[in-house]
Amino acid sequence: MVWIMTLALALSPALAPAAAYPKVGHVVVVIEENHGYSQILGSDECPYINQLAGRGRVLTRSYAVAHPSEPNYLALFAGSTFGVTDDACPPPGAPYDAPDLASALAAAGARFTGYSEGLPLTLAAACQDGLVSGYRRKHNSWVDFGGLPPGANLGFEAFPQDPNALPQVAFVVPNMAHDMHDGTPADADAWLKRSLAPYALWCAAHDDLLIVTFDEDNGAEGNHILTLACGRLVQPGQDDERVDHYGLLATLCRLYGAQAPGQAAQARPLARLFR
Repeated sequence: MVWIMTLALALSPALAPAAAYPKVGHVVVVIEENHGYSQILGSDECPYINQLAGRGRVLTRSYAVAHPSEPNYLALFAGSTFGVTDDACPPPGAPYDAPDLASALAAAGARFTGYSEGLPLTLAAACQDGLVSGYRRKHNSWVDFGGLPPGANLGFEAFPQDPNALPQVAFVVPNMAHDMHDGTPADADAWLKRSLAPYALWCAAHDDLLIVTFDEDNGAEGNHILTLACGRLVQPGQDDERVDHYGLLATLCRLYGAQAPGQAAQARPLARLFR
C-alpha cells in the first residue's frame, strides 16, 4: 500500500506535497501583451522589467498556450481556452459555468480581484472603451464566469496603496497603450514602474510576490514568453523549469491550498520558485 501511495504522489502533480511552499501573503500578477521572450529580456526599451528580472527569478522556459489573446487570459484564469480561437466579446458560451481561480480561492478561504486599467463604469457589460481608456473585455477573463464574487472586478484606480489591503491573488491588466499591444515596450515599462514599483519594493521586504508575464508572444518564438517573479521569498536567478499558463495557475492555487481548475489540475506547479 505504501508503494502505491508513493507512486501516486510521483505521477500526480495535484497530489504532490505542498509543504515546500512558504506562506505568501499576496500575489500580484501583471499581464503584458504580444511580445516574445527575446524581445523583452535584455531589451533597452524595458529597463525596469529587466531590473526586476535582475533581482528576481526569470522562468526561461515559460510559454503561452494559444493565439490570439483571449484564450490565453481564459487559460490563466480558469485552466481552459473553452474552445475560444478569437478575441470576440463576449466569447462564445460566456458566462461560463465552470470552476475558475476566483471560485477556487473562495472555497479555500482566500480572495481574487482583477484590476483593469480604464474599466468603464458599465463594467462587465462593456466590450471596450477605446476612445477614453483603452480597456478591452477580451483581456478581462474573470467577467466571463458566473458567480464572480462582489468586488472582484475593479478598475486599476482601486488598486490599494496599502498592500495589506490586497486580496490573496490579484491580476493587473494595463490598458492597450500600456500593455505593449498598442503602445511601445518603453511605454509599458514606464507604466509598470510608475504604477507598481512601490509594490515591488514592498515585496522585497515582505512575504508578497510580484509576477510579470505575457499573454502570448509575437507569433515568431513558438509562444515563448517572459515570466518573472520578485519578492524576498523568491530564489533569484534563472530557472529552466518549463511552465505554461496552466502551470502558473496551478502554482497560484497551490500557494493558498486551493483546487486548481481545468487543465491546471493536471499541471505541475513550479517547484523551484522559492528559496
